[in-house]
Amino acid sequence: MVKAVATVRGDSKVSGTVTFEQADENSSTTISWKLTGNDANAQRGIHVHQFGDNTNGCTSAGPHFNPRGKNHGAPTDEERHVGDLGNFSTDAQGNSTGTTTDKLIKLIGPDSVIGRTIVVHSGTDDLGKGGHPESLKTGNAGLRPACGVIGISA
Repeated sequence: MVKAVATVRGDSKVSGTVTFEQADENSSTTISWKLTGNDANAQRGIHVHQFGDNTNGCTSAGPHFNPRGKNHGAPTDEERHVGDLGNFSTDAQGNSTGTTTDKLIKLIGPDSVIGRTIVVHSGTDDLGKGGHPESLKTGNAGLRPACGVIGISA
């Protein structure tokens, strides 16, 4: 079992943790999050980005992690970036707690997300279905109010 965690924060009130667990190289990865400080009753995009660099804030994380050169899509789509995790929902206080599994997010092997950055976006990810060229790159998910580098954990 490999475990990793990202402590998410930034230039906004958004903060929290995102954890990752993968039993072996062929297993799906379980992703859990506890995030606070978002807008109430909202859908917010969340993605793994290419770089584990926060030198200039979350913009230093680069584009979505996309080692296979695909277009942006939903987590359940065949055509998607490895880092495309879709949206999470917030409650009336702007908080979100949840768990999902993903077959492309890996902690083991050449496409590992360890050392990369998880970014919480300010808008809703259109899942590549927005009908605009930017939709196929970013999902039009908006700015990057919070992020954290994914590091191996005990």
